Amino acid sequence: MDQPVPKATRGHAAPALSHAEIRTIIVGIMLAMLLAALDQTIIATALPTIGRELGDLEHLPWVVTVYLLTSTAVTPLYGKFSDSHGRRGTMLIGIVIFILGSIACAAAPSMLMLILARGLQGLGGGGLIALAQTIVADIVAPRDRGKYQVYFASVFMTSSLIGPVLGGFFAEHLHWSVIFWINLPLGLVAFFLVSHSLKKLPRHDRPHKLDLLGALLLVSATVSLLLALSWGGLRYPWLSLPIFGLVLGSLVLWGLFAIRMRLAPEPLIPPGVLHNPVVRMGVLSACFGMGTYIGLTIYLPVYFEAVRGLSASMSGLALIPLMAGTVCGATISGRSMARVKHYKRLPMIGLLVAMVATGLLAAFAHTLPLVMVEVLLAVISIGLGTLLPVSTVAIQNAVLPHELGTATGTANFFRSLGGALIVAVFGAIVLSGAGLSGAASFESLAGAAAQSGIDLGSIFAYVFVAAVAGFGLALAFLFAMEERPLRGGAARAAEAAIAD
Repeated sequence: MDQPVPKATRGHAAPALSHAEIRTIIVGIMLAMLLAALDQTIIATALPTIGRELGDLEHLPWVVTVYLLTSTAVTPLYGKFSDSHGRRGTMLIGIVIFILGSIACAAAPSMLMLILARGLQGLGGGGLIALAQTIVADIVAPRDRGKYQVYFASVFMTSSLIGPVLGGFFAEHLHWSVIFWINLPLGLVAFFLVSHSLKKLPRHDRPHKLDLLGALLLVSATVSLLLALSWGGLRYPWLSLPIFGLVLGSLVLWGLFAIRMRLAPEPLIPPGVLHNPVVRMGVLSACFGMGTYIGLTIYLPVYFEAVRGLSASMSGLALIPLMAGTVCGATISGRSMARVKHYKRLPMIGLLVAMVATGLLAAFAHTLPLVMVEVLLAVISIGLGTLLPVSTVAIQNAVLPHELGTATGTANFFRSLGGALIVAVFGAIVLSGAGLSGAASFESLAGAAAQSGIDLGSIFAYVFVAAVAGFGLALAFLFAMEERPLRGGAARAAEAAIAD
């Protein structure tokens, strides 16, 4: 791990890095980020094969759910730990845990062991994305940071496009375990790149005590809530006693966590971070914007197959405009941040356009030509993409240098939580509209709708209406977010942050 920075330099800007040094750091953290992003997409097309070979289809959804649970819950822990002990060592720990989890997944002899191994993998992958964004904040001034966020958007697009293809190819022509074994060489390369490139990373950390009790309460509250969202409407009816108990337990644990934040000498999430109006509004805007986007990526393939009659492979291809457009929107928005004073205007227009396009999908869910649906998905994606760099950079611009990890981790945590919440809302609309509940599967959706004479196009119209509401909330919170001037040079950035 890095040697501690002398107290005289903590909280202040380190000497500026050269463009070549910044590029080397970016390449290293992008590969680490790709590990986490690719693992969320490559497994989707291999799941049926995994279930058949391990002889357990009933518990197959847990292979995805447990990764979501653990990776979401530990995201704030990584941010806080990196603020205390440095980004380089924290990133290396995350990569090592992720590699160990991948090996355990590849060697799993049963579904139970695979689920447990996926949980371990999530413990490592949960911090890689947030840490990558935080490291960029350490080395690039806020005014220039937006254009670097575009590189990260390209990582997500790449993983979204090639992940399902690789997963299906490996499962069909090689073996499903290859989707996990491939993480070993990628992870080792990422480890050595990160270890080498981050040695010159400036440090803003301060000696802290990790709030383990607060961490336990946060993880427990998160796991309880996500279990309720994952099981509700599928494993148990929404109004059943198990779901009610999980929601009630989560509310109690969140209340205890709020009390702990007030009483702890050094809380896991400092109240000042969440009380910061820019952080609070920026987090909520990203939560609803990105959460709605995640919900659409989950349920649009169901729409394409059940309403439009496309095959599974064709529905994956039809999703490409929604995936690719975010990079275009993020590129335009990120580059404009360095040139314009009112950087909120572009994403506000983008979200408004996304709302209109989603509204058209809602109005003509089953009558629009497929080509027009693809055009609208591209418009939605570009509009949403304009929000991503602005929300991230505005949040980082509003906090002290030694709070960057905590603020970025908190933002990513609530974005993931928003995604889980909105996916559950969309699921409730689809399942209740089709008359399905309990342990129903999405594969039975079209059959159940056909038997009962339900128009699936009308059901998905309500899903798109909910998406309009999600984008509308993102727009409202972005409008309410204070538009603070972005700091320029590194030295001025640190001085301005300390003076805030």
